[in-house]
Amino acid sequence: MRKPLVAAFFALAIAGAGAAPAVAAPVSAKPATASAASTSAIAVRADTKAAAPTLQAVNLAGTVALSNCSGSVVRFPNSLDTDPALVLSNGHCLSTGFPEPGEVLVNQASTRTFGLLNSAGTRVATLRASKLAYGTMTDTDVSIYQLTSTYATIKNSYGISALTVQDTHPTAGTAITVASGYWKTLYNCNIDGFVYRLKEGDWTWKDSVRYTSACQTIGGTSGSPVIDQSTGKVVAVNNTGNEDGARCTENNPCEVDASGNVTVREGINYAQETYLIPACFTTGNQLNLSASACTLPKP
Repeated sequence: MRKPLVAAFFALAIAGAGAAPAVAAPVSAKPATASAASTSAIAVRADTKAAAPTLQAVNLAGTVALSNCSGSVVRFPNSLDTDPALVLSNGHCLSTGFPEPGEVLVNQASTRTFGLLNSAGTRVATLRASKLAYGTMTDTDVSIYQLTSTYATIKNSYGISALTVQDTHPTAGTAITVASGYWKTLYNCNIDGFVYRLKEGDWTWKDSVRYTSACQTIGGTSGSPVIDQSTGKVVAVNNTGNEDGARCTENNPCEVDASGNVTVREGINYAQETYLIPACFTTGNQLNLSASACTLPKP
């Protein structure tokens, strides 16, 4: 996984001053910001052949910066404006550290804060959690926080709507944007395919998204929403990449097929699908792992 960045660098990253990722990359690994002539400060890394026609469909509105990662304010197809809003990020971005294999955290009190960004990547508010609704690194790599604010409050106060999580499986070839609230950067590429099992250190994830090579995500982009450029919906959450060509080690995940064959793709990055999540949240955006259609790992 992309190791979270240390909390001490949070203010610098939000201000755009730059900080070296915790993966020990040089400072030059920070994404380049847009030129002064640009209409925004968003940096864009694009697979222009596939992404250019629909690039304007995606911006940073609704993304958030955590102390060590990226995330987004999300809603589900059946969420109401009066429901408490949710923030989606990675399980490995939890402030309490990486969950152990098999560990699932549910409805734990939290006062974590998130810097809410507008379309230009400007921080417009600080949102606060009331609890960690769900967090795990088993089968997937996800954390979902419930906020003290409703969707309506956020919309009325800051003019920003939540991103909707798609409740169907993503499709290979889809043009996507990985939107990092931490770095205020957009990475544009396509879904290259899906990985039966993605193994990294002690953790194994199922049916992961593999990007085409244009999405060169770095430390701090963990937890970024992966957005379908044609619909604006979230189809996955960015979480890892093979940095050094090593096999199945931390920061060097490997692909394992149904027959157990292992493939290493140095420089390729990955995300975890999110279409299974909506079925596990019911009325009032409350987690219900016992719901008939819910297949997320349980404690």
